[in-house]
Amino acid sequence: MSMFFKYGGLIASIVLIAFGVGSIYTGIDGRDRVRSDLAREQIVGTPDSTIPGQLVNTGSEAQAFAATMRKHTLAATEGKTYAQMPRFLDENGKGTDDEKAAAVDPKTGGPVANQAREIWVTSTALQTALNTAYFAEGVATFAIVMGVALLLSGVGFLILTLRVLREPQGEAKPAAQAASRQQAVTA
Repeated sequence: MSMFFKYGGLIASIVLIAFGVGSIYTGIDGRDRVRSDLAREQIVGTPDSTIPGQLVNTGSEAQAFAATMRKHTLAATEGKTYAQMPRFLDENGKGTDDEKAAAVDPKTGGPVANQAREIWVTSTALQTALNTAYFAEGVATFAIVMGVALLLSGVGFLILTLRVLREPQGEAKPAAQAASRQQAVTA
């Protein structure tokens, strides 16, 4: 086997090990960052959530709290999503999409906005942030698992490569000659 392939295997092994270690480090750092950022926000599960009274400091807890927020938002908007609610409120506080039929805000002189839509927008932004934390923690965990796989592959490949590098050049030829002699004797 040429020296190029032998030392190429050695270099490939080292690269796999380096990427494995880097991936594990990045994954652990990512998980720690997600968890510390969540804990910093001091979000505590509401009594009706699946995590009552518990500090939200992991991705799965963030996802659970986002689901609770959606439930609360739907209750506040009478079961309607943003797209289902009218843009404005009329003089009686009823929703309307007709700007001319909307009540006039005395401060701005413009139509009165439907505050339920504002609740929905805020809630959606917060839910998205919480669900992103869940996703980020999942990606970090995947990076750790892939790092371990790369590390193990690199170590295994390194062991095989070192075995080939230590094999003396002439060892393969005598074995082949002995095998051909054995065939000649039996024939």
